[in-house]
Amino acid sequence: MAETAKRVDKHELPFVAPCNDLPLFSAVEWIKSGWKDFKSAPTISLYFGAFFTLLSYLLTYLSWQWGGAILLFSLLSGFVFMAPAMALGLYSVSHQINAGYKPKVAYCLREGKRHLGNEMIYSFVLLIIFLIWVRAGSALHIFFPMNTDSHISDFIAFFSIGSVVGSIFALIVFSASAFSLPMMLDRKADAITAVLTSVNAVKKNKMALMIWASTIVLSLLVCLITAYIAMLVIMPVIGYATWHGYKQTIQPDLWPKNKKLNDSNPGD
Repeated sequence: MAETAKRVDKHELPFVAPCNDLPLFSAVEWIKSGWKDFKSAPTISLYFGAFFTLLSYLLTYLSWQWGGAILLFSLLSGFVFMAPAMALGLYSVSHQINAGYKPKVAYCLREGKRHLGNEMIYSFVLLIIFLIWVRAGSALHIFFPMNTDSHISDFIAFFSIGSVVGSIFALIVFSASAFSLPMMLDRKADAITAVLTSVNAVKKNKMALMIWASTIVLSLLVCLITAYIAMLVIMPVIGYATWHGYKQTIQPDLWPKNKKLNDSNPGD
């Protein structure tokens, strides 16, 4: 298959990589595999988990102390740019474990630097979606009941409209990000191809990926309920599970692999 990848001209590659048909509850197996990776590399996993936890505390503290829409917007915008790099680090850990190596932070950082160009394009796409999302949220305030004699039905209508709009944007973000970053780490694919591949996979496996999205949402709710403490474990496991989901879902064989681990894994 590697020879096939070498013979294919990059200009002749399709717009998207094909995908497999997933079993309905694939998310369960992905979580199990993610937990297995966590147990295989608990120290580095907790490093990543601690980063997400401390970052969440920082965002909450700054928003509370010097709150305001502008500050919160600026902080979240910065997070949109930082998140892909951190996600690539988690995928890299699983990639190293599955290849039989002891995962190293240095290699994760090297991977992030190597894919910086595609990361920036991907982050820019997410930022545009985020900006539109914020603007749409502001516009929804015109539907908020302001009269003192407003009925409960008026508030239900307001929150229903907000939920529908929010769900649309959440679906767009999830579809674009479900498998795009793992593909960029694994193969020499540009950001646009990776995003389109991810969207296509979500479209063709709606129910299985809906369960996966619900799993992520429930995990984030657990993080909130535990005052972010659960992030120490949940965020790394979700990251590792995403990598395993990519490996089971996407068929990227036409795209050349990125540099082999034994050529660049520090210490090997």
